[in-house]
Amino acid sequence: MKKQKGFSLIELLIVVAIILIIAAIAIPNLIRSKMAANEASAVASLRTINTGEVTFNNTYPGTFASLLALGPGGQVCGTPSSTNACLIDNLLANASSSTVGKSGYYFAISGGLVTTYASEAEPMNQGSTGTRGFCSDQNLVLFYIAAGTGMGQCKTSTATAL
Repeated sequence: MKKQKGFSLIELLIVVAIILIIAAIAIPNLIRSKMAANEASAVASLRTINTGEVTFNNTYPGTFASLLALGPGGQVCGTPSSTNACLIDNLLANASSSTVGKSGYYFAISGGLVTTYASEAEPMNQGSTGTRGFCSDQNLVLFYIAAGTGMGQCKTSTATAL
């Protein structure tokens, strides 16, 4: 009688158990890395919005723009105007609700839009796409706030400069 060659069931189970242990360690690290990348993207987007607001204010003195007005006003940028300035991309200009975002965050611009503005970013799903909110204003200083505190917290004592 010839002895069959191959792996026994116990050996295969041990290999599967080791793979599962490695996956259990790696998946939380992957999720944290994705949240960190989303937060970095949100900060970069706020910097883009700030640059757009400064450019808009220099082009149309005395006013700041809404998020949609900073964008192209459609898929393609036509002739820039005060209602579609073409200063930020269409994806960022339309990322304004918790269902439509950019890299796990949604954005808003508030304030009088005459002499002041405040731009803010909140995670679309707190704890899943990000853990912190971010904001900035016409002074161009970036702050972070606890996610879930809502928009409008940029100048409060809970905001910390980056």
